[in-house]
Amino acid sequence: MTLLEEPIPELARRLRRRQVSAVELARESLAQVERIDPGLGAFLRTTPELALAAAEEADRRLAADPEGSSPLCGIPLAYKDVLCTEGVETTAASQILRGFVPPYSATAVARLNALGAVPIGKVNCDEFAMGSSNENSSYQTTRNPWELDRVPGGSSGGSAVAVASRLVCAALGSDTGGSIRLPASFTGVVGYKPTYGRVSRYGLIAFASSLDQVGPLTKTVEEAALVLAAIAGPDPHDSTTLQEPVGDLLAGLEQGVRGLRLGIPREYLEVGIEAPVERVFESSVELLRGLGAEISEISLPTTEYALAAYYVIAPAEVSSNLARMDGVRFGPGAERAQSLRQAYETARHRGFGPEVRRRIALGTYALSSGYYDAYYLRAQKVRTLVAQDFAQAFEKVDAVISPTAPTAAFRLGERTADPLAMYATDILTLPANLAGVSGISVPAGFAEGLPVGLQVLGPSLGEAMCLRVARALERELEIWRQAPPLERVAA
Repeated sequence: MTLLEEPIPELARRLRRRQVSAVELARESLAQVERIDPGLGAFLRTTPELALAAAEEADRRLAADPEGSSPLCGIPLAYKDVLCTEGVETTAASQILRGFVPPYSATAVARLNALGAVPIGKVNCDEFAMGSSNENSSYQTTRNPWELDRVPGGSSGGSAVAVASRLVCAALGSDTGGSIRLPASFTGVVGYKPTYGRVSRYGLIAFASSLDQVGPLTKTVEEAALVLAAIAGPDPHDSTTLQEPVGDLLAGLEQGVRGLRLGIPREYLEVGIEAPVERVFESSVELLRGLGAEISEISLPTTEYALAAYYVIAPAEVSSNLARMDGVRFGPGAERAQSLRQAYETARHRGFGPEVRRRIALGTYALSSGYYDAYYLRAQKVRTLVAQDFAQAFEKVDAVISPTAPTAAFRLGERTADPLAMYATDILTLPANLAGVSGISVPAGFAEGLPVGLQVLGPSLGEAMCLRVARALERELEIWRQAPPLERVAA
């Protein structure tokens, strides 16, 4: 057993008592990455010099003021490659950003660094976070540690694998349509998508600005609450951040679900959920009912249109956001181009992978003259209806529960030739992004040996409620104690 298998609160206690040092933890994390990650492909690059310098500073802090230091001081973390990190190459797993070294850090990264967290490196993802399987990275393939021929989920697959494999204690990801919750479900970790605006997007390389959200992936619900509390809150650099106080996310964590009203959307159970996943969900429902929750069926009637609306709105924002990526300042250029237009076209074709090009084309078409009203405007109207569905549901229930995904992790290459099948992977997660509500995936069991997550959705600013319900399930099952079989990976 390595130190990195311990939950963060226990490591924090050991660090304060000087039973272990931050430098020891950093060295162990870096050694585990070197030993195990070649078989997994979670990390695009490690930052050993930064990590050891941060760890030394954390040890000085802990020696000077052990009780006043953050529980995250000295804790090894990883950051998805869409989060700018000062002085560290940040590419969004795309060739067009190859060589880009940001002069600043994303707010979420900077806040964790300020608390003394130790940055181990940048982890792989789908290019520009566009994907549900982590197979769209232009650099390498990331494998699911439970079965190496399976996907880890996307787009924050590298973040999930780094945590599931105990290479780091926690990681940051981003969630635009399920990109934190889906890989959390596929790899057996906890993944939290906060309310839109609860965490700053400053320094997050944009995919779809009205949908993107930064959040943590961790082993346990308590760890997710700790990291979320550290990165949440208003930010003058991001005008979309909410001004409401975050509050104590740990205060109600152990209150249980007795008396809580939990709703199951009937539409979510009609999307072709595989039988093994459905059995895990039904078992979770009965467990929560046995713990005193009042569970009822509810309706989110616009669900059947959410997937189509999402895949109009998100690509439209992609078309706008990626227009600035031209290959001039970084990435593959076009040295012998005969015109500026040819230079741009050549650089963007070389720099963007096929999925990114597909979404740019879809979005540009949806925004083009003569089609804007028929597609983009109509999709935005559907988005309003989706948000209204959730608002009405939360008048009747305290939280909504469902499987996180219709399936467990599928095989590498199984859906790459069928974009529609790949997009449907997000069918249970993306409505929460359209509505801007909060959501978490917590390990709920195994389907034929592969992890399966339970999704808990709460209202806007419902972080404490989601964490409370997820913790009640976690406390009974303790699935987080089961790590994937890594002996064969390191062999």
